[in-house]
Amino acid sequence: MLTPDTERQLMQTAQSLSGMSLGELAGKLDVRVPVNLNKEKGWIGLLLERALGASAGSKPLPDFPELGIELKTLPIDRNAKVLETTFVCVAPLTGMSGVTWQTSHVKKKMAKVLWVPIISERQLPVAERIICTPFLWQPDAEEETLMQADWQELTDMIVLGEVEKISGKYGEVMQLRPKAANSKVKTSAFDKHGRPFQTLPRGFYLKTGFTQHLLNKHLRID
Repeated sequence: MLTPDTERQLMQTAQSLSGMSLGELAGKLDVRVPVNLNKEKGWIGLLLERALGASAGSKPLPDFPELGIELKTLPIDRNAKVLETTFVCVAPLTGMSGVTWQTSHVKKKMAKVLWVPIISERQLPVAERIICTPFLWQPDAEEETLMQADWQELTDMIVLGEVEKISGKYGEVMQLRPKAANSKVKTSAFDKHGRPFQTLPRGFYLKTGFTQHLLNKHLRID
């Protein structure tokens, strides 16, 4: 697909996919549909990126760099209940001194997001999962304040050498979790004495309560 030149063009293409099954979309793009997503967790996102002409690839930029828009799929059930947390970006565990919220990857990624809800109940075969109406979101002042507070708390813990203490209970709307294909993948971090050690890579994730709030706001559900 061609990279969209304008926000309007991107939204029109995204809206044209609404109601389509993943199998139908994959057929149009001549893409193989996996039997399950156990070993291909990012497959749905990659399919949508291809369909919409995302160009960032694996670079630490929004998926549509020219438009400053990130693409995120949102797995929901038939009752519009969000089913899982949303990966934002990998969390750097070293070189964090001097990094601020304003210069962080999280802020850049979350500045403007095209959300594509997908009915993804576990019992539904991948090919039969349905793309729902997309919506464009920019955080309002309150939403950004919540994300910033969590980012600051989690980043402070990383800088202070307490990454191993961080669990899913930290953060009101965003959490830090291991992000690796398997437990053999390691990355460098520092302990509280400033000594380097190897640990699992971590990623920032939006909690389901927050993405549910965004979806409800879009659907105008109180």
